[in-house]
Amino acid sequence: MDILKNKVALITGGASGIGRATAILFAQEGAAVAIVDINKEGGLITVKKIEAAGGKAIFIAGDVAKAEDCRHAVETTVVAFGGLDILFNNAGIVRRADVLTTTEAEWDRVMDVNVKSIFLMSKHAIPHMERRGGGSIINTSSGWGLKGGGQAVSYCASKGAVTNMTRAMAIDHGKQNIRVNAVCPGDTDTPMLRIEAQQLGQPEKAFLAESAARPLRRYGKPEEIAAAVLFLASEAAGFITGAALVVDGGGLA
Repeated sequence: MDILKNKVALITGGASGIGRATAILFAQEGAAVAIVDINKEGGLITVKKIEAAGGKAIFIAGDVAKAEDCRHAVETTVVAFGGLDILFNNAGIVRRADVLTTTEAEWDRVMDVNVKSIFLMSKHAIPHMERRGGGSIINTSSGWGLKGGGQAVSYCASKGAVTNMTRAMAIDHGKQNIRVNAVCPGDTDTPMLRIEAQQLGQPEKAFLAESAARPLRRYGKPEEIAAAVLFLASEAAGFITGAALVVDGGGLA
């Protein structure tokens, strides 16, 4: 397939889960892919999977909450592949706790990884996209970026910020032919879903069963979220910007 033929994509949080599935799908569709993650081992596995299928990919180790690491990731991508067309701001963490039991350090880390990273990566990526005549930025929000949830105050706050930040960026950068959208997954079969069970002190099996309590009666697959991200990145979504695409098996319904 060639939906993203000759495109260059940069994906944060590409070492596992939704980020890995999207990196693999983008490469299958013809894009050269740069993967940024703090998890070197997982990131290199993603690259090997892409290269084994004949795709182009590089791994860049970095903490997306740090300005210098974000600048380095963008510049390394541009040097390696000649430009940048797509930025998937996917890196994220979760802390399941209320206001009383969330520490200041935990709050800051969630906001840094989930929100500040989008600001930093976009700040460095947008000038390169403008040089290419435009581009597409997709930010990972959540169903909890559109409604509240229990025992997740920092996560809900961060994802609400991502959703409205996406709208603001779409307004600011439409004149540069840069589309900015958010994908809002429901519970998806990723390592983070299991981390939530651990943080809440719940048996994993029971927690996953609760996560499947939605109209489609299951939780999502990373590949299903990746397909939605591919749509938003592609020309099929050429007149879509400032949108929050819910992919949650009907959970918000």
